[in-house]
Amino acid sequence: MKPILLQGHERSITQIKYNREGDLLFTVAKDPTVNVWYSVNGERLGTYIGHGGAVWCVDADWDTKHVLTGSADNSCRLWDCETGKQLALLKTNSAVRTCGFDFGGNIIMLSTDKQMGYQCSVSFFDLRDPSQIDTNEPYMKIPCNDSKITSAVWGPLGECIIAGHESGELNQYSAKSGEVLVSVKEHSRQINDIQLSRDMTMFVTASKDNTAKLFDSTSLEHQKTFRTERPVNSAALSPNYDHVVLGGGQEAMDVTTTSTRIGKFEARFFHLAFEEEFGRVKGHFGPINSVAFHPDGKSYSSGGEDGYVRIHYFDPQYFEFEFEA
Repeated sequence: MKPILLQGHERSITQIKYNREGDLLFTVAKDPTVNVWYSVNGERLGTYIGHGGAVWCVDADWDTKHVLTGSADNSCRLWDCETGKQLALLKTNSAVRTCGFDFGGNIIMLSTDKQMGYQCSVSFFDLRDPSQIDTNEPYMKIPCNDSKITSAVWGPLGECIIAGHESGELNQYSAKSGEVLVSVKEHSRQINDIQLSRDMTMFVTASKDNTAKLFDSTSLEHQKTFRTERPVNSAALSPNYDHVVLGGGQEAMDVTTTSTRIGKFEARFFHLAFEEEFGRVKGHFGPINSVAFHPDGKSYSSGGEDGYVRIHYFDPQYFEFEFEA
């Protein structure tokens, strides 16, 4: 399993994401560049230039026409995927932490940080209505006064968004009314990442409390827990096996104290049903900040604090592997 190494960022990776077909991989980092790569061979297809600060999040719509990025330069930008042209610029009062297209690709949501006296909030824009973009007025804005949103995704059918908070709380907000539909608190610390399963029936959360947890996406019922010794920065579900991959490591500021662990930051594979770890993949020179499974389940990628993205194609043994309970 020799990885393909993608070197396109000068600073640590913040998020990586495949498009729905899986032929493209989008990567963003704490530098202003947004990169897109061919996932099959790691060739860089192009960049989206325009941001003026760290880019926290990226998303592509279902037919890969548009790309959405949110940045610490207090803006969320919409790009033409093919040409790299900037189509829209949404200015915010504080850094954009999460952003995403709903399944139809018509409605976008973005959440902003609590900073400089501004509250954390979630905004919804309908791209079919140009006046919302021109006037920078979302059709709905939900304030979050308690604890800031650190990760958010669209729920099934685009009826709600599922948001993870700094406090470890999970909320489901209606995309129609903006009210909180369900609220649960299973994590004791910040939720770093939320990723849905392929069929959107469940999702996995990654938290600073050293665990990743599996939830039902409509009821937010907690189903499984995957425990590690270090903060989990990202977790992803395999589309065709009962496997979940976790990426993490210490806090970025403690990393310099561990020179003996060079290249030892592993991606860890757990069995979804039995909650047992069955494999690890070494490679990164710092904590893994984002992991993603290819939509066909035959490979996965990880992006690290070291600024590299690694695409790993699984060996044939992985597909023949039988878990012995």
